[in-house]
Amino acid sequence: MSVHVGTSGWSYDHWDGVLYPPGTPQRDRLAHYVRRFGTVELNASFYRWPRTAAFAAWRRRLPEGFQMSVKAPRGLTHAKRLYGPEAWVERMAAAWHELGPRRAVLLVQLHPAAARDDARLAYFLSLVPPWMRVAVEFRHPSWHDEAVFALLERHGAAYCVMSGAGLPCVLRATAPFVYVRLHGPDPAHLYAGSYPDADLRWWADRIGEWAGQGRDVYAYFNNDGHGHAVRDAESLRALVG
Repeated sequence: MSVHVGTSGWSYDHWDGVLYPPGTPQRDRLAHYVRRFGTVELNASFYRWPRTAAFAAWRRRLPEGFQMSVKAPRGLTHAKRLYGPEAWVERMAAAWHELGPRRAVLLVQLHPAAARDDARLAYFLSLVPPWMRVAVEFRHPSWHDEAVFALLERHGAAYCVMSGAGLPCVLRATAPFVYVRLHGPDPAHLYAGSYPDADLRWWADRIGEWAGQGRDVYAYFNNDGHGHAVRDAESLRALVG
């Protein structure tokens, strides 16, 4: 059992003076990040999937014990909506192999308009090698059903627990690990605001409960504006010890 707390992404201009010294070149931002955190969620992979060699380079650059989660490409999740996933699964598995001991969880965030399709999800999950940890983030309300949770459990995939404007906060564990994405406390806008101390204590209690069940927990803050994610992640990490 282990708890990993970090942020979604590590390179933001508006984190100058928050995470790294002002004017830090982009190429040096990761080095500053790993001094403060032991895990990160790679989001740039959603927009453009990196070359396989890039994952090997991250394996060499990241310190021992560091865990990198990776967001699946939108070509798979949004353009094709998991249809015909064979080629993408092969590419992701090759990248996962190169990331080696630094790999954490593959995040599969479905399109908000992608309604429930159990057969399509089950087929995709059946193709993912068992040595790849997968979490699925559902944005369409039709997915929130006991049968879907049972499907995830059969495949050892985690339901992505969400916090954010307009998103249901369903505290459901379907795998030996739990994946949490904290998109900000603002009730009207995603990715905005800083979590109050009371909210962070509440999340620390939930993480403690999951850890007490023997589950690994991965929690990532996505409220990057004004450096809120950095400060909130450090505060939550301190609370969970």
